[in-house]
Amino acid sequence: MDMKNSSVVTEFILLGIPHTEGLETILFVLFLPFYVCTLLGNMSILVVVISSTRLHTPMYFFLGNLSVFDMGFSSVTCPKMLFYLMGLSRVISYQDCVSQLFFFHFLGSIECFLYTVMAYDRFAAICYPLQYTVIMSSRICVVLAVGTWLLGCIHSSILTSLTFTLPYCGPNEVDHFFCDIPALLPLACADTSLAQRVSFTNVGLVSLICFLLILVSYTRITVSILSIHTTEGRRRAFSTCSAHLIAILCAYGPIITVYLQPTPNPMLGTVVQILMNVVGPMLNPLIYTLRNKEVKTALKKILQQWIILTKSHISKCRKQKITSIGRQRF
Repeated sequence: MDMKNSSVVTEFILLGIPHTEGLETILFVLFLPFYVCTLLGNMSILVVVISSTRLHTPMYFFLGNLSVFDMGFSSVTCPKMLFYLMGLSRVISYQDCVSQLFFFHFLGSIECFLYTVMAYDRFAAICYPLQYTVIMSSRICVVLAVGTWLLGCIHSSILTSLTFTLPYCGPNEVDHFFCDIPALLPLACADTSLAQRVSFTNVGLVSLICFLLILVSYTRITVSILSIHTTEGRRRAFSTCSAHLIAILCAYGPIITVYLQPTPNPMLGTVVQILMNVVGPMLNPLIYTLRNKEVKTALKKILQQWIILTKSHISKCRKQKITSIGRQRF
C-alpha cells in the first residue's frame, strides 16, 4: 500500500510529556544542559580518539563510533522537544514523524549491536591476547562497524514500514514527546495486532540476542580474569571492562522497561524514554572518561595544546594591536 494514499493525516501533534502542563520553562532549563553536554562530551571523545595515535586501536575505534551514534540518537528527539518546550509549535509533519521513528530505532539498534561488538573486542583482547591483532584487524573492525549499520537499517526499516503502512485517518494527537511505535499504533484506523506482535518480537529478539552474546563474552572474560595469578593483572583486566559493563546496564535497562513490558505503563514509559534520550547519551562520555586512564591522558594533552595555542594566538593579536597603535601614532 502506498504510504501517502494509506493516510489522510498529513501531520501529527505531539502532546509532550504527560502531567507537565505549566512546567515547560523549567523542563527546558533542565533538559537543555543535558543535550549540550551530550554533544560536547561525545564530540570531545571523538576528537580525542581521532587525534591521539595511541588510541588508534579497535577498542577506541568502536568507542568513537559509539560517540557518533550517541550524538545522533539524542538529536533525533531532543531538538523538537526543546522547541515546543520553548513555546514553539508541537506539530510534526507526517514525513518528519516517519523519519523520527526510523532514525530512533536505527540508531538505537546500532547502539545495541555496537555494545555486542565491543564485548567481543574485550573478549578477544583478554582471552586471546597473542592473536588479538589478527582477530581484530583493521579490516575486520571496519566490517563489524559497517555490519552494525546494515543490521540497524534492516531492523528499523521493518518497524517503520509496519507502522506507517497502516492507515491514519485521525485523530492525530500523539500522546508522547516524539513519534514512537507504542504512541502511534493507537491512532491507526486498522487492526494493529500484527504490527504490535512483530514490533514486540523484533525489538525483543534484537535486545535478547545482543544481551545473550554480551553475557557469553563476559562469562568467558570473567573466567579468564579469575585465572590471572597477579592481583594487579586482574585489576587491569577488570578496569578495561568495567566502563563497558556500566554503559550496557544503562542502555539495556530502559529498553527492557519500555518495550518488553507485558502491560505497558505510559507514565513509566515516558520517564524511562526521557532518561534514555536525554540522560543516557550524556553518560557514555562520563563513564568512559572517568574510568579510562588513556582517554583522560589524551584529553588532558589536547586541552594543554589548545590552551598553549590560544595563549599564543592572544599574544600574537596583542602584539599586532600594539604595533598597529604605534604606527597610527607615528
